[in-house]
Amino acid sequence: MNKMVRNIGYFSLISILIVLSSCKKDPSVLKVFVRSENNQLVENAKVIIIADVNSDPPTPEYVDTVQTNGSGFAYFDLEDFYAKMGKKETVGYFDVLAKQDPKQGDGYIRCRKHITNVITVIIPD
Repeated sequence: MNKMVRNIGYFSLISILIVLSSCKKDPSVLKVFVRSENNQLVENAKVIIIADVNSDPPTPEYVDTVQTNGSGFAYFDLEDFYAKMGKKETVGYFDVLAKQDPKQGDGYIRCRKHITNVITVIIPD
């Protein structure tokens, strides 16, 4: 009897650990690479993402601005955005603007929850 209780305890502990480890989710990230027409990465470009409220399904209002780093990309953490949307919604649509005065490039992306989404925006010379 004692051995059976111990085995049930071990099984329960292992089951709980498996459930807890499966709850860890990948981050929801948008990486925007900014390049010139010569295919050179652009540092210190201003990158703005704007949620497309007219998309189907509609994306809630959201705007964020980040500068590109020394590697030529801007990193947007979208965890707060998806937290406001609820559990059923896992997709958002964004217009992406990249500026380095006086030049500007743009793009459009569909972002999914718990994935690193990537887009490249070209700024004309």
